[in-house]
Amino acid sequence: MADMRAFQEAVALWAAGGPEKPARELAESLGVRTAVLLEGLSDLAAVEALAARRGRDLAAEGVCVVSMGGAMSVGRYAGLLGPPGLGLRLAGLCDVGEKGFFERGLTRARAPLDDLHVCAADLEDELVRALGMAEMEDVLRAAGDLRAWQTFQRQPAQHGRASHQQVRRFLGTKKGRKIRYGRLLVEALAADRTPPPLDGLLAAL
Repeated sequence: MADMRAFQEAVALWAAGGPEKPARELAESLGVRTAVLLEGLSDLAAVEALAARRGRDLAAEGVCVVSMGGAMSVGRYAGLLGPPGLGLRLAGLCDVGEKGFFERGLTRARAPLDDLHVCAADLEDELVRALGMAEMEDVLRAAGDLRAWQTFQRQPAQHGRASHQQVRRFLGTKKGRKIRYGRLLVEALAADRTPPPLDGLLAAL
């Protein structure tokens, strides 16, 4: 895993204008064959958690999961990792609201994804709906966030909003919380309740 982390870091540096050589050399030495393009670190945490639950070692399989820091970076990453760059097979997961960014970026980069899986709102929404609010509150309680969640619910801005919408907003109110819950929510899911976009993505790798 450490070596694949090194490749992820080399790719991020390359995407920011750094050298190509470290990423290319690591891709070759690690046997990377597929790159999974994700919007952010919470998505990465969820994908890695689901792979671990299913006994998959993505790094050993030559699969690198990449957090791009936002959908607007997809053209850059696809161009570097896909056919115009390292020649890797590309897959991805995105929110429905960001699908247009993906499509336009991929077209500009001339690097189509083999598999793009789209969440109805975003991945957190998919996971919360799959769990249900009763189980969601069990996860919040186990993580020590139930009291903070209940306080958040009483805020005037949350009145009249559906619970699943409130909890999505709550997960984004503290730095690092969405990343943490990307893993926790996947780990709490029953095996047969994995959201279709996440399930489909892993099955395609």
